[in-house]
Parts: sequence; C-alpha cells; structure tokens
Amino acid sequence: MIRRAGIFVASLLTGLLAAGLVVLLISPDRGQPIRLLAPPTPRPIRVHVTGAVAQPGVYPVPQGAIVQDALHAAGGPTDEAALDAVNLAQPIQDGERLYFPTQSEVAGAEATAFPAITDAGDESAGDRLDLNQATAPELEMLPGIGPSLAQKIVDFRDQHGRFGTVEDLLNVPGIGPAKL
Repeated sequence: MIRRAGIFVASLLTGLLAAGLVVLLISPDRGQPIRLLAPPTPRPIRVHVTGAVAQPGVYPVPQGAIVQDALHAAGGPTDEAALDAVNLAQPIQDGERLYFPTQSEVAGAEATAFPAITDAGDESAGDRLDLNQATAPELEMLPGIGPSLAQKIVDFRDQHGRFGTVEDLLNVPGIGPAKL
C-alpha cells in the first residue's frame, strides 16, 4: 500500500511538472526586462555675472554653487575688482545677478552704506548691515524702518533675489527716495 501511494505521489508530481512546463511554453511574452537608468543630473542654474570681471555675461553653474564659482565662470576678477566687498562663499540662486564692484565704486559707496546699530545703541561707521542677509529684526534697527517695512524688504529679497545696490531698495513697496 505504501508502494502504491509512492507511485501515486510521484505520478502526481510528474503530471504537475509537465503541466507547468506546457503553461510556461504557451504563455505570451511578459514584456521587456527592467532596465535601471542613472538618476537625472540636476539642471545647472544660470547667473548673470557683471562688473569687474574678465568676461561679463550669463553663465551656467551647478546647483549649490557659490559666488566664487560664478566669478571663475566669468574668467575671474579684473585688477580693479574689490573682492573684499563681496561674500564669495554665499550660495547663489537661478536667475541671480552678481555684480562685482571696482575699488573706486566701493570707496564712493561707503558714505551711503547703512550702518548697523551696536548693542549699546550707537551707530558705528565700521559695522555695516548686509541687505542680502539681514533678518527682519536686524533691519528694524535701521532708522525709519519698522516691523512692517522690514518684513517687506525681506519678502521682496526672497521673491526677486539679492539687492545689487542700496538704490535697489527703491523697488520695495513703501520705500521712496525720502526714506532711502
């Protein structure tokens, strides 16, 4: 009886195996094998580099680039460039305009730069407030700038990019020539 059961199980397994092979051979093609593709490379950003650079123009730079990368893309600074007036380590954004001033421009602009307020409340001619990095509370320390106007300056900068000059503040709603 055990022998009979063994023959039955063996026959059953052989039949199932044969049926599986028949189904495999007559089944339709299941498509192409999966191909793995490399992840897409991020698009470069474009920046307008102008001022005291060897070759002003619009240049592509990789995502995460800093001002120094854009300067090198434009052929480097000229002899008159005032690189100490520019933050070369600042990250840049797509569509941004980077202006590299000359030494003479920096010397003439120091009289119109915004002084920062020290902890003691006194204005210090040696300390300057960077309009492109200042927070709304820092901007409020400037004479004539309240919380509402400070927030408008920050919002304008976030929407339109860096300020190239102090006069660019005239584009902020609520700032006119008298306020500037």
